Amino acid sequence: MKKFCKYLLVSPAICGVVLFVNTAAFAGETSNTSEINQPQVLASPNMKAPDQAMAQVTSVSQLSDVQTTDWAFQALQSLVERYGCIAGYPNSTYRGDRALTRYEFAAGLNSCLDRVNELIATGTADLVTKEDLAKLQKLQENFSAELATLRGRVDAVETRSAELEAHQFSTTTKLNGEVVVAIASVVSGNTVNGNKVNQNTVLADRVRLNLDTSFTGQDLLRTRLQATNLDAFSKTATFTPEGDFRFAGGNNNNQVVIDALLYQFPLGKKTAVTLEANAGAIDDFTNTVNPYLDGDGGTGALSQFGTRNPIYYLANGTGIGIKHEFSDKLELSLGYLANDAANPQQGSGLFNGAYGAIAQLTVKPTNQITLGLTYLNAYNNTFFANGSGGSNNANNILQNASSNSYGIEASFQPSSKFVIGGWAGLTEARILSVTPGDAEIWNYAVTLAFPDLGKKGNVAGIVVGMEPKVTGVSSSLSNAGINKDPDTSYHIEGFYQYKLSDNISITPGVIWLTAPDHDNQNGDIVIGTVRTTFTF
Repeated sequence: MKKFCKYLLVSPAICGVVLFVNTAAFAGETSNTSEINQPQVLASPNMKAPDQAMAQVTSVSQLSDVQTTDWAFQALQSLVERYGCIAGYPNSTYRGDRALTRYEFAAGLNSCLDRVNELIATGTADLVTKEDLAKLQKLQENFSAELATLRGRVDAVETRSAELEAHQFSTTTKLNGEVVVAIASVVSGNTVNGNKVNQNTVLADRVRLNLDTSFTGQDLLRTRLQATNLDAFSKTATFTPEGDFRFAGGNNNNQVVIDALLYQFPLGKKTAVTLEANAGAIDDFTNTVNPYLDGDGGTGALSQFGTRNPIYYLANGTGIGIKHEFSDKLELSLGYLANDAANPQQGSGLFNGAYGAIAQLTVKPTNQITLGLTYLNAYNNTFFANGSGGSNNANNILQNASSNSYGIEASFQPSSKFVIGGWAGLTEARILSVTPGDAEIWNYAVTLAFPDLGKKGNVAGIVVGMEPKVTGVSSSLSNAGINKDPDTSYHIEGFYQYKLSDNISITPGVIWLTAPDHDNQNGDIVIGTVRTTFTF
């Protein structure tokens, strides 16, 4: 090789190029296909390897692994300093001893040809001799097939890119969706409050399409379309708000409606604002401190109760939410949501009807621990109406009451495979009817989550707790026949979300209610389901 370089070529530049032709020919015979996508010996300033960017050098001395004693030093020096068509690796190495394919060499040769043509066009043709041009022409002819293939690949990429741009949905909007299909049934149970429990198996669905639009790259306008066909079991099967599914409720016979409409945007670097036009919820701007279990019904816990502290459900509708991060360890969330903001009638509207207002401090003392301290003021909002369960008695009390709720939520993740959490919530209600009075409503839960159990992307979850229960009433309510719940019902839930693929997951699970509706006269209820979720 050295003798070939020394005696065959007139110009050191062409010497280097032809030498690389021979090297490429050998590489094409000896290197395996796994080498094709690796960084190459000869490269243009604009070439980038798939996993490592190269940087143009202006002096061969910048290449730390090239020595003046190397047999190809003069060729490299000429290519770098005379023609400017050599690139090195980010760590200032050249790696001149590794093999390259003929395609790789063709790409580098094409760069040098472009550089030579540029020099000729700019009046610096004296840098290139006739012998140089003759050799380059010969090389171009020898590698015409590889160069044609390379150009063909580039043309195909450009054509495909143009086709995608012409047929893309929108330059500002992304479409994503979720389809939930579930088989569900009350497996065990007789009567609740004198009503016969229905045990017929049902096939339910919920379809959501999200149109997510961004105008600045930092904001989000979300328009969500939804169709569903399943009413809450509390209305049709169990006759208690306890144990209702997260993915059920709002049956519209699969007619498409605008289920949610919101706009989020940053206000400075640490503050985010959420404007809720329809079906706003606390989790749009507040950390509910229940990782892996708080989902939208297609993921996470099966039940409304297992998803988050029920006091969060006392605020929903139209309004505004603000989240401010003082630091990565302290966050403040504020929000106000009205239930019937578009109704101008008396007792409705943005400020005169049912509403919920929240303030929460979220504290993260370590990366493994998260704490939430929550206060929520509400008027004429019930747990059941907003889908969080509880006894019929608790929901009836809240139908015409002003309430203050206090909650504490906690999550501790000692490892990537295990999370323990839970919450406790107290709602103090002041009934505003003909017979005023006070009532206390408590709820609590302990949750366990096992991320990536059996396979990455899987989640197993367990929830054990007490759904909202009336634990005390004032004497005025007691005299009027409004009493506390007589017994305690426990909510026990288990599920395993198995990821079949990136877009399909299947979740079998069971919900067990002891003494439904907080009444021992009602026999236990067991609800089973298999939830399948498709995302795109």
